[in-house]
Amino acid sequence: MEKAIAVLKAHRLLSLKRLARLSPAALAPLIHSAGFYNVKAARLAEFLQWLEALSGFPGLRRIPIRTLRPMLLERNGVGPETADSILLYALGRPVFVVDAYTRRILSRYGLIAGDEPYEHLRLIFETSLPHSSKLYNEYHALLVRLAKANCRSRPLCGSCPLA
Repeated sequence: MEKAIAVLKAHRLLSLKRLARLSPAALAPLIHSAGFYNVKAARLAEFLQWLEALSGFPGLRRIPIRTLRPMLLERNGVGPETADSILLYALGRPVFVVDAYTRRILSRYGLIAGDEPYEHLRLIFETSLPHSSKLYNEYHALLVRLAKANCRSRPLCGSCPLA
């Protein structure tokens, strides 16, 4: 995904208006590195049109979380992790993002079985931590950092800071 973003940035396309003008056929080669680029291009183009119709991120900021999260989840290709990433990272809303790294770390430490529903895990974090987008952002970033450095698919447990 980072490579695709770099390509869009190099083409000066990291703006809603510019991206929303692209057809899926024009968008696909630009996000080729993201994998499944034809499907993603179609979904992204549809999402961008929807976002533009709502006046972009300023429009989304006016919608309460309890209304906006279901609206995001109704979009084709937007699952809970993507919706919560938009809410937390793009809009600064206090919603905890659960990803594969989070599951991996928690399951390796025996805190979860690993097959719990997304919502169950999200609510564990949101009811156990202070309700703060800054805290959720930092906590998730630390989990990602730990997973990339130590809790890899082949773990480096000997140097784990949690050991």
